[in-house]
Amino acid sequence: MTDAPERRFDRHMLEALVCPVTHATLRYDAERQELVSDAAGLAFPIHDGIPIMLIDEARQIKAD
Repeated sequence: MTDAPERRFDRHMLEALVCPVTHATLRYDAERQELVSDAAGLAFPIHDGIPIMLIDEARQIKAD
C-alpha cells in the first residue's frame, strides 16, 4: 500500500483569492506554505493544500 500523495497548493487559486481584510492580491510563500497579504501585514497558512483564510489563524508579519 502506498501513502497518499502530498497535497500541494494550486497556484492558479491565487487568481481567485484575495486578502479578506484589504481585498488586495496575495503572494505565495512556498517555503513557509503561506499566502501573504503585504497590504494587511498578514500571512495566511496553507494546510494540506488548503489555504486557511481566517483572520484569527493568520500570522502577523512586520514590514521591512
